[in-house]
Amino acid sequence: MRFDQLHALYHQPLFDLISQSRAVHLEHWRGEDVQRCSLLSIKTGGCSEDCAYCAQSSHYSTGLEREELLSIQKITGAAQRARAQGATRFCMGAAWRGVRDGTEKFERVLEIVREVSQLGMEVCVTLGEIGPVEARKLKAAGVTAYNHNIDTSPEFYSEIVSTHSFEDRLNTIAAVQESGMSVCCGGIIGMGESENDRLRMIEILSELDPPPQSVPINCLMAMPGTPLADQPPVDVFELVRLIAVARIALPKARVRLAAGRTRISREGQALCFFAGANSIFFGDKLLTAKNPAVDVDLALLRELGLEVEEGVEAAVPSRN
Repeated sequence: MRFDQLHALYHQPLFDLISQSRAVHLEHWRGEDVQRCSLLSIKTGGCSEDCAYCAQSSHYSTGLEREELLSIQKITGAAQRARAQGATRFCMGAAWRGVRDGTEKFERVLEIVREVSQLGMEVCVTLGEIGPVEARKLKAAGVTAYNHNIDTSPEFYSEIVSTHSFEDRLNTIAAVQESGMSVCCGGIIGMGESENDRLRMIEILSELDPPPQSVPINCLMAMPGTPLADQPPVDVFELVRLIAVARIALPKARVRLAAGRTRISREGQALCFFAGANSIFFGDKLLTAKNPAVDVDLALLRELGLEVEEGVEAAVPSRN
């Protein structure tokens, strides 16, 4: 979808916008279904990248304790607990610039994926930059989705990271697409970018071929010690507008309400679900940031009459 179309959508009256996004949502999804995903940091801290939002970067003093790659036993135990709590997707993140075929850490990741994939959930990993060989091997091991966010617009990207380029992100996404894994790709708002940057991000996502099957929208969790530590919280109506535009531009993608939910009221989250969000991360922690507790999430979903998705396939054919 072109930027001018996205701009026109975004800047119309809020109720008109979310009415349109709700209609699009109901054409492609069961409106009451919300997928719950669990996210585990399998290797924390010590990353060589300088992403300005990230407490795991070795460039900043954030007080985060560096940890090595977790054991298979710890990871599979966490996956089993997540499944028991209702997760249908288990996501594993490692604080690396990337992984390369033939290295010990890549072989260990493949072994972890083989074990977790036997538990009957979707398996998503985010390991930084990968190429075609790594992508094919990850898919063969059992990875169903690869997360690699573009974060923001190409124009603003150099303001938040200097150790890799926007084009580097697109190259990894292309390798994932070529392998047949589904793409999980979204961004972060609240980093000092403009609303136009946010819309450019949606434009780029909608033009990927194929478009991402999952689009996480993260609100910055300002982490002490990072360059963005003093950024104010995102205005909830700006978030709702972006969720709605993402739903219209990417009708078949899961739009995931991701990091930052601890700063969003229950009413704000309800508006996001109405506007088209149909997936959340749940559990007490997202990599290094706090997340609402499982029972709090369940209570909210019940109050809204939303159902926890029980299978991995929730999309329904268009009614058109």
